[in-house]
Formats: sequence, C-alpha cells, structure tokens
Amino acid sequence: MPRLAASSYLNSAPLIWSFVHGSRKGTVNLTDPVPARCAQLLEEGAVEAALIPVIEYQRIPEVSLIPDVCVGSKGNVRSVVLVTRMQDLREVRSVALDESSRTSAALMKIIFLEFLGVEPKWVTSAPNVDLMLKDNDAALIIGDPAMTFAKDELRVLDMASLWREYTDLGFVFAVWAVRNKDLSRVAAIDFAAARDEGLDQIEEILSHYEREIPLARDELREYLTNDITFHIGDQMQQGMQLYFDLAFKHELIKQVKPLRFVDLMGHRMKRGI
Repeated sequence: MPRLAASSYLNSAPLIWSFVHGSRKGTVNLTDPVPARCAQLLEEGAVEAALIPVIEYQRIPEVSLIPDVCVGSKGNVRSVVLVTRMQDLREVRSVALDESSRTSAALMKIIFLEFLGVEPKWVTSAPNVDLMLKDNDAALIIGDPAMTFAKDELRVLDMASLWREYTDLGFVFAVWAVRNKDLSRVAAIDFAAARDEGLDQIEEILSHYEREIPLARDELREYLTNDITFHIGDQMQQGMQLYFDLAFKHELIKQVKPLRFVDLMGHRMKRGI
C-alpha cells in the first residue's frame, strides 16, 4: 500500500478521516508523527506522500504538491498563536518557538523581521506556555494546545490574522506533497475526494475530538468550518508565494522554487503563480 504521513491534529482531521475511518480505510499505510517529522519521512523516502509544513516544500528536493488541498486560514486560525504579556511587540526581545511545525516558526520570524522591523532572540522550546514565558517575552504555540491553554492576563495574537493584517492574503500552513519518483505509487489516491468525504463527516469528527480537546462542540465546529480552510484558491496561493519570497529574503530558505502542482491521474505537472 502507498505510505502516507500526516499529523492527527484536529485541523488535519478532515484530510485524513477518509483514510482512517472512511471509504479509503485500508487503502494506504498512514502514520501520524508531528508535522516536522512528516517532512523528514518524506525527504528520507520512508513515505511516498506526506502532509507537510508548507515551508518544507522549499527544502525537500524533487517533490510536487497536490492541488487545491491544504490546511490554511483566510483570517483567524486560532491554533497558531503568539502569546505575550507585552503590549508593544517591537519591545519583544526573546521568543520561545514550538518548532513541531517549522512553517509557523518561520511565519513568526517573518512577522517580526519584515513587518515589525525587529529581530528578537529565537529559542526552541517544548510547548508549555508557563515555561516558555518564564524566560522569554513571547511564545509561539501551535496545534490543539494553542486553543486550550489558560489565557489569563496574557495577550494572545492569532498568527494568520497578523499575516492577513499585513498582507491582505490568506495563509497556507500545510500541504500534501508527493515525491516525484513515487507518483505512480500514489496515482490512485484522490486526496481532494478524501478531503470532501472528511468535510461531509464533520459531526463524526467532532464526536471523536471533543473527547480529546476540552472545548465546546460548537467551538470545535466553528474552528473546522470557518477558521480553517482546506482549499487553495488564488488568494491562498498568492499568500503562499509571498510567504516563500519573504522566507528567502530573510534567509529562512536557500531558494524559492516554483510552485508545482501535480495531476496524479496523468502525472502532469502544473506551475503555480
């Protein structure tokens, strides 16, 4: 069976539900490490396709993207946040980064370097808000923990909202990437149809995750149906391209290779903007 890797955060659940519980169960071998590890497995050739932090597309050679499938946000994402006690971000001198998703860490650096014009000290940390803020002015928290930590007396800034404020564009956090040499191995997988099946099963997904995430069901539904987008439209693709350009400008990646989306059925490559 084709080997896939994708984290089982709530925000990726609609993309993988079909493979784990739905009509595509038993058609792939799916593992669920953290996002950074998904990218590593793809680069090593341990899997043929992976849901990777979008920044890793620029770092992994010879991979292409599945068109119109992503984990992104056009505004408020809720699960990627900057936490601080300071009112002026330009006074932040150190930021603790949860680097289980390198895309969010790079986005944080771009916000400070490009739009705030300051460069704080970056410190990698485990995702514990109290410990992160003990010795640092700000912290990056991602994933399900970002929606559930105690926010008393803390200033919480949504990273996708900040990006939207500065660029007027949406932001893509994660994408399905496929090794070019393995296109034939995954040619039968319809990632877009799998997404659509997952979106049709939102209530079932909520029943599963509300046992794990201490939030009201209505909040979880709002998150999956309004905060997160699972499609890459023109505005999202423009945001992805700008993010890559700024990551290169600030030396977070070594190059900007063009966006290449693949039609799996015909193995045809299509360049993005």
